[in-house]
Amino acid sequence: MSETTAKIDEKGRVMIPKNIRKAAKIKAGTYVNIKATDTTIIIEPAESIAEKYGGLFQITKWPEDLDEFMVEATRKWWTNHATT
Repeated sequence: MSETTAKIDEKGRVMIPKNIRKAAKIKAGTYVNIKATDTTIIIEPAESIAEKYGGLFQITKWPEDLDEFMVEATRKWWTNHATT
């Protein structure tokens, strides 16, 4: 685990040092989740929705009713991935 000290500026911002960003695979534009409990702050990369659900929907023609399409696509996915 990497550890370093950084200073918080007058606007509450903190610069994450390069070695920490590299170790956590965080780069410019990466979204992060920030959690706080008592005196501990945890910053971790947010999971990409595109990567999480990539390939879930395969669209050959844009649906007329997107809500109906989403319900049906989700139903098909759960049916194919259900465990017994």
